[in-house]
Amino acid sequence: MARGNPLIERVGRRLAWHQALHDPDVEPRNRLRWLPELRRWQAARLETSFIHFLNDPKRRAAAMFFLTDVYGDHDFSRRDANVAKVMPMMQRLLPGAVLGTVAHGIELGALTHALDMRMAEALHRLAPGRRKLDADLYGRAYREVGLPRLRGHQIDLIAEVGVGLAQAVKTPGVATLLKLSRGPAKATGLSELQGFLERGFAAFAALGDGKAFVRDIEKAERTISRRLFAADPDPFRD
Repeated sequence: MARGNPLIERVGRRLAWHQALHDPDVEPRNRLRWLPELRRWQAARLETSFIHFLNDPKRRAAAMFFLTDVYGDHDFSRRDANVAKVMPMMQRLLPGAVLGTVAHGIELGALTHALDMRMAEALHRLAPGRRKLDADLYGRAYREVGLPRLRGHQIDLIAEVGVGLAQAVKTPGVATLLKLSRGPAKATGLSELQGFLERGFAAFAALGDGKAFVRDIEKAERTISRRLFAADPDPFRD
């Protein structure tokens, strides 16, 4: 009996986890009132932290891609669920490294959502009567949730997605293959996923050194995480 493709199997496991996490019948914490406020606040915080990238013409497109497509205040469940449908086609058209980047993106989305639900639970315990989040309350909830190793892995995945895209830009033929997959993706209702890959590729193609950009993001996010765990009074400072 032929062995399955390990990458496809890995993506399948992450998709199953992702879908279960977003199903309010399976995971009632999706209904917590703090969850949308938390996601809004985190997106605003990231935009503030990325301001120097956004002000750099070469890095602006890549920074916007991270804010809107990788780690922003958006529901990526539909896009990521579509991966299951398109993977056989993409397996034929795209290099394994690009598919690996997609897998990291799905895992990042799932892990981020799982941590956000824990944060929403903590916020409900710490401030059941409040409606708005601030840096002090965020830090208290962050420490109550804990899980420093998972927070570290979350940042690892952000870096993996970025490095994967930076490498894909330098892989001969990937741009052509992405164009070839555009038609089939549109025909099968997978334009969201196709758009994610094309926007990421275009954003990183504009960078002089994509890996240096990713290292800067990774360093900044690890510094903020350490400060939050240490109860630093100003964890988001430059």
